Amino acid sequence: MTDEVKETFVNASGGRRATGGGSAPPAPPPAPAALAAKVRTLAPSMTRSMQRVAEAVAGDPAGCAALTVTGLAELTGTSEATVVRTARLLGYPGYRDLRLALAGLAAQQQSGRAPAITTDIAVDDPIADVVAKLAYDEQQTLADTAAGLDTVQLGAAVAALTAARRTDVYGIGASNLVAQDLTQKMLRIGLIAHAPGDPHLAVTNAVQLRAGDVALAITHSGSTGDVIEPLRVAFERGATTIAITGRPDSPVTQYADHVLTTSTARESELRPAAMSSRTSQLLVVDCLFVGVAQRTYESAAPALAASYEALAHRHGALRAGVGDRRA
Repeated sequence: MTDEVKETFVNASGGRRATGGGSAPPAPPPAPAALAAKVRTLAPSMTRSMQRVAEAVAGDPAGCAALTVTGLAELTGTSEATVVRTARLLGYPGYRDLRLALAGLAAQQQSGRAPAITTDIAVDDPIADVVAKLAYDEQQTLADTAAGLDTVQLGAAVAALTAARRTDVYGIGASNLVAQDLTQKMLRIGLIAHAPGDPHLAVTNAVQLRAGDVALAITHSGSTGDVIEPLRVAFERGATTIAITGRPDSPVTQYADHVLTTSTARESELRPAAMSSRTSQLLVVDCLFVGVAQRTYESAAPALAASYEALAHRHGALRAGVGDRRA
């Protein structure tokens, strides 16, 4: 059986992303620039053999682009079926499409746009190097999240938030800071939103939700029990549920009508996951808020203006106090 026939057979056999009835057109494959982001995001949920394929194509796109499906299988010590399944999980219809993306990514890297610095921060790094490395890592995290964000799911989440009677947002630790950021923004445009920091309060609030309400869970790992429990309760009560997570196959997604995936940045001793995940979560939250503000502009704009006006005298008093001290 030739490589082409084998690939056709594996594609026809379906997989986790296959859908029945299928009159809807397939989603377009990711652009070459999104490939590395997809690998970083999805690798933790892959089998070990699929991880070897994903790591190979992300680490040497030029070399892998020159290989047949058989060659890549031999290089990674896997099977041809595993290579094709990995390509499909990354969003490509088949291995040929993945090879085209690899060639495009290799061309981009050869043009000089590949990063020239590493984000590994040493204890004795000068502060200027720390700034440069963190700035690059933040930019990469944002770019990866934007590249991998499903805009169809994002649009559906925006529509649900816009129409919601009330929105509850759940998060623990750093994710709760992001939850509070979203609810504060929504309150300022006149929408009812809560971000309970206490896990027990989150569950008791979720019990009060119903159809027409929204519950949104923020968890980088996707396995935080104190976030999953209130989302499950809200889901069972009929509320529309949304999950923002770095693990698209994690337990939290079982109770999510809409899943928004954030970048899975590399963790280091001096930069724990809570820092990098918060960056990508804030981007998704901003996208949600701006989408809602667009749809409710007639009421959102006056509400924002009113909130600014209500606080203007406090800012003015602060500036006056600073001026007095400097006189």
